[in-house]
Amino acid sequence: MELEKNLLSGIGQLLLDMKESVSVAESVTSGFLQFSFSQMPDASKFYKGGITAYTLEEKVKFLKVNKDEAESWDCVSEHIAEVMALHIAESFSTDWGIAVTGYATPVEKSDNKIFAYFSFSYKNAVIFTKKLDLHPRTEAENVQIYYSEFILGCFKTYLEQHKSDSI
Repeated sequence: MELEKNLLSGIGQLLLDMKESVSVAESVTSGFLQFSFSQMPDASKFYKGGITAYTLEEKVKFLKVNKDEAESWDCVSEHIAEVMALHIAESFSTDWGIAVTGYATPVEKSDNKIFAYFSFSYKNAVIFTKKLDLHPRTEAENVQIYYSEFILGCFKTYLEQHKSDSI
């Protein structure tokens, strides 16, 4: 499976048109969102970078996630995604922050389900957070791509809405 090139170029063009920047904090997608942004035309003009924080320790250290909360939720909650989105944008001094945390395979801690929470921040405020559920039989190698494509599609929608509100 490959990400839709029109989706990638559309996001890039919207960010260029608005002269805005983005950074990414990810866990379950393990760098796939960062890779996707790097594939957009003129990415260096709007994409400042990101971090893949796969473990609790890294989320606490680099993304200022509360350790007690992270331990009680196995690092997967709506609030944790929001904190990650806010902090990545702050750390990279970007207009937009995107964050995702979740499960790529069904495990006991996830009640044997596959899901992720993702969040968008804009200018130091969380503007959107959503839980994305996948069928528990989804092939593990496709989960990260499904999550990434859905998140990028939602992000493009928010950029289009923001651009029309600004006109």
